[in-house]
Amino acid sequence: MTRNYPSRMPRCPPLAHVLANLSALLAAALLCGCAMVRVNSLGPQQYFAMRRGDILSTGQLSAATQATLRVAALDESSCHSAPQACIDTIATVGGLSTGQRLACLAELSLQMALEQTPPAGTPWTDTQFDSWLKTARYAYAFLFLGQRTAGERAFEDRQTQVRDYYNYAVQELAGALFLRGTAETTNGHRDPANQFIAGWTIHIDLREVRLPEGVRELSEVIPATGLSFAGLHNTYRRDGLGADLVAVTQPAQPDPDSATTNSAATTAEDDANANAGSTFWFAPGSRPFNEMPSPNVTALLLFGNGTLEQLLASHDVVFSAYDPFRVKSVEINGETVPLAANFSAGYGIWLARSGFARQSLRSLLGRTRGIDRPRIYMMQPFDPDRRIVLMLHGLASSPEAWVNVANDIQGDDMLRQHFQVWQVYYPTNVPILVNLARIRQAVQLTLAHFDPAGKLPASNGMVLIGHSMGGVLARLLVSSSDDVLWVTVQNKYLPEGVDIIREDERLNRLLRFAPMPQVERAIFIATPHRGTPFASNRLSRWVANLVRLPIALLKEIDEMLQSATNADSTQRAGKTIMVPNSIEQLRETDPIIQSISRLPISPDVCFHSIIARRRETGPLEDSDDGVVPYRSAHLDGALSEKVIVSGHSVQETPEAIFEIRRILHEDIEVFDNQGAHEGACGGPVAVHETTQ
Repeated sequence: MTRNYPSRMPRCPPLAHVLANLSALLAAALLCGCAMVRVNSLGPQQYFAMRRGDILSTGQLSAATQATLRVAALDESSCHSAPQACIDTIATVGGLSTGQRLACLAELSLQMALEQTPPAGTPWTDTQFDSWLKTARYAYAFLFLGQRTAGERAFEDRQTQVRDYYNYAVQELAGALFLRGTAETTNGHRDPANQFIAGWTIHIDLREVRLPEGVRELSEVIPATGLSFAGLHNTYRRDGLGADLVAVTQPAQPDPDSATTNSAATTAEDDANANAGSTFWFAPGSRPFNEMPSPNVTALLLFGNGTLEQLLASHDVVFSAYDPFRVKSVEINGETVPLAANFSAGYGIWLARSGFARQSLRSLLGRTRGIDRPRIYMMQPFDPDRRIVLMLHGLASSPEAWVNVANDIQGDDMLRQHFQVWQVYYPTNVPILVNLARIRQAVQLTLAHFDPAGKLPASNGMVLIGHSMGGVLARLLVSSSDDVLWVTVQNKYLPEGVDIIREDERLNRLLRFAPMPQVERAIFIATPHRGTPFASNRLSRWVANLVRLPIALLKEIDEMLQSATNADSTQRAGKTIMVPNSIEQLRETDPIIQSISRLPISPDVCFHSIIARRRETGPLEDSDDGVVPYRSAHLDGALSEKVIVSGHSVQETPEAIFEIRRILHEDIEVFDNQGAHEGACGGPVAVHETTQ
């Protein structure tokens, strides 16, 4: 039997009931106070801004500090309007770890210090000093007296941020302390060992800084992090603790025979004026050298090794500065900490202020305010334990020719540990043999000044690097002349029937020489060992006619040659000996260049060639770099030969700098294992490599 069940149709609730339920739900949501959570994906820029953005990089407080403020129930905007009250609260509020508290205090103090700091060059008030010192103290406490060591936090972004707060605070304080010290010196109230500011006692410790010899005062303290240099390809730094600074020195009292002073602000033009009226040779006891007048310095603020409470209550601090070439790390609170460093800034400032470019051309043309004798420029204060790389520039040039070569050598950690860079600056209008004798004397006088006994590592194992005409001079510094040049002068420069007296001491300095015993390796770059046809073309002849030799030099050379011959008064009357200038001596037909090309290089010296060719195609033997042909730059017996597709200024190419560094690295290995002059070179290996 079939049953019929009544159908059940759904019944719609009244509208009033629905509205009542919705109202109840809304009221419950409002009463519970639940936050709405959404998920967003971050791009790389937002990711790094969140992880590492802070008051220094973005001008806003870091995410970590904002989180700490929220934990402490503080509002970021109120902390900005009343920073000290916010700092006082963070210093005492509960619920924060030691690391959170100290890092937040460091950033908040830095924010307040930045807002209070006047424009650069304006002296600070005591309040400003106090803010910056507290910033450094909080950061120092975080780094060294927190619950965990710096090593345990090594990979944390927060430690990197707080280290930057410390470094930046030290940088700003260094400049302000220098300005304050300068003002106190002017007023006659300066204590060189201590400064008393805003209740703080700041002890000044400069024992680890090496200023140029005879220099006691600075003219500027420049933050290296704020500098950029056009023409300097790379800036070499070492990450670590401390502020990278350049200490620009005051001029030392000039030596009567010196061609320069020791200030980076002193230009090459001033050097020339200081040397007015000099004699042909360097006088005994003269100082033909300059140490780096703008050394790189790293500064620290050291707050002691007491407890955290003692440190935060202390107002006693040591401002300590270091030579980053010598000091790589420091001990702080039982931890070995790498020292920050900048190895390029001081060098860049020196070159930028040198005035070499203008002066080198004036010297070539014999104009006033040029130079008339070589100078040795040392890229760092003399280091007795580092061997010397001696660089010699080419015609119409200056140390600026080596800007990136020297910088890359000093930026290479291994090379920096083993070598110090010296650069020769010489007048390129002067005859080659005159420059040679003077450069040799300048180097020997400089070595004798710092190492009279000649026993230090710096006095042995020297490496020469010469470009163009500087390469010719470098080769002569490691060659033996015997009687070859006497015969050349006799046959090519004296009238028939006139003999030269070979015992004349002054001519002996020019015409007879032996290899410098300190040199163990040489690198010749684009060097016209046999002269160049470029020196004989129309343009070069026109330039050569513009070149003027110093009148005093011409007179002295003429007087030497006249007095060293047996010519009678009739033969000498109204006649002078023709003295060729530097361009004329680079002609392939010049008797001197032909003679010196045959002089033997010392068998104790390893030597290398770097040669340029303008075009990659065509026979190598027929190539040239636009100035020097391959046939003149090539030397048999070279331990290596690198051929690079480039113009004549090949020394500045990355390929040439890489080759120089390769040779120096190899030299370190060989020299350390065998020492100088112990057959380290082995047999010659001619390596022809062409690089685009």
